[in-house]
Amino acid sequence: MNKITTALIVGLFATSAFAQTAADTTTTSPAVTKAQTKAEKASTKAEEKEAKVDDKADAKADKAMAKANKTIDKADEKAEKAKTKAHEKAAKADADDSVKAEAKAEKADAAADAKANKTKVNAVVKADKKIVDAAGAKVKADANTDAVNAKGQADIKAAGAK
Repeated sequence: MNKITTALIVGLFATSAFAQTAADTTTTSPAVTKAQTKAEKASTKAEEKEAKVDDKADAKADKAMAKANKTIDKADEKAEKAKTKAHEKAAKADADDSVKAEAKAEKADAAADAKANKTKVNAVVKADKKIVDAAGAKVKADANTDAVNAKGQADIKAAGAK
């Protein structure tokens, strides 16, 4: 039984090796070579364009995030400034009005925080929209590159059929 199994396995390897060498001996016609060259050139051009779009999109997304971070920092600074001003005003109030002034300062704190949060959310939403747009541009460029590659392969196949 072992001799039969060994013979079958050796025969399998021998035929697969022969089949591989036979497939490699085909020659390409000048039309196929020309189509391959044209397809490679178009593919390279599309890939370069895609890389350029990717770089531009990444820069756009980075810029949007930087702007959002800057806006967030400004909103925080503005809120802190408003809080400090309200608490200083409360500290200067008379002893009779101190409770009322402190309540007014707390109200100013809440208003400043709310305004800062609203500004932060708007900045992040705006940045996210730009990031999504940039990602969409990258996907479109990738799809365009895939289409160019597919067209090139179809042209090569058509040239081979002639």
